[in-house]
Amino acid sequence: MAANYWASTQRLHWQFTREELSDIRESLEENDRHFIQQFSMPDRRHLHHWFTQELAKFVKKLGIRQQAIATAQIYLRRFYLKVEIRRTNPILVMTTALYLACKMEECPQHIRMIVSEARNLWPDFIVSDISKVGECEFFLISEMNCQLIVHQPYRTLSQLQNTLKLSKEEVEAASNIINDHYETDVPFLFPPHVVAVTAIFLVIGLNLVQSGLRTANSASSSTAAVHSLNNTVLESGPSSVAEGKKQYLVKWLAEGEVDIKAMMECTQEIISLYESLEQYDRNKVKEQIVRFVKARGLEK
Repeated sequence: MAANYWASTQRLHWQFTREELSDIRESLEENDRHFIQQFSMPDRRHLHHWFTQELAKFVKKLGIRQQAIATAQIYLRRFYLKVEIRRTNPILVMTTALYLACKMEECPQHIRMIVSEARNLWPDFIVSDISKVGECEFFLISEMNCQLIVHQPYRTLSQLQNTLKLSKEEVEAASNIINDHYETDVPFLFPPHVVAVTAIFLVIGLNLVQSGLRTANSASSSTAAVHSLNNTVLESGPSSVAEGKKQYLVKWLAEGEVDIKAMMECTQEIISLYESLEQYDRNKVKEQIVRFVKARGLEK
């Protein structure tokens, strides 16, 4: 296991540029052009928002901690960067990803318990045969090249709580933003510490503890966030920011080694997610998934 992100398989094999991500996906779609034309899919962010909602229902009775849920989401994203989703039963893959993530995050769940709860939620998509999850687990591990260690932004957030004098409410709000970033390409594009600092900036810089990003006006929040962060780069004097905690954060950023440009791009990605979710239709996403799963008999 790599002791730090910079020497990890995550850094070496699962970080990409936008162009690289686009090329990988185009190549994947080219190989499955027939399925692509036959079965339309939702916006990728909407798809992964649907996964988030289903995982939330799944873990409710199992008491699985957020770290394992986040790792399961990363496994889903990595797997579907290697395998065209229309070739799979996404519910089975999601179930298996959570089962595997729990083992990796040292909060293992018995496979029978996982399958039982999955069948209660999705009886039309999960069979009682536990060997299906075992087979899918091998498939997941193989496609991810056994690279299962995931470095999360939560650790950086925890480490910075005292340094930046964050309140309990601010940490919770930043954690919620980190939770949401798994629905985007951000985990493939930026290091975990950039995500954590971006979440802190959004909470403190935009005063989002009370309203939260999802209830704020997304377009104006995006403009304000990038403009505010850009000012951090261009103006280092105390007059460029409000007094107090926001001023302390900007001073810390100016003196530190965090990539401000990466933070700006990360901010835009996260805000773009919230903008896109204004058109999210849960039933439509489910219908699109059900259509190709049933048509190809993938639920059996």
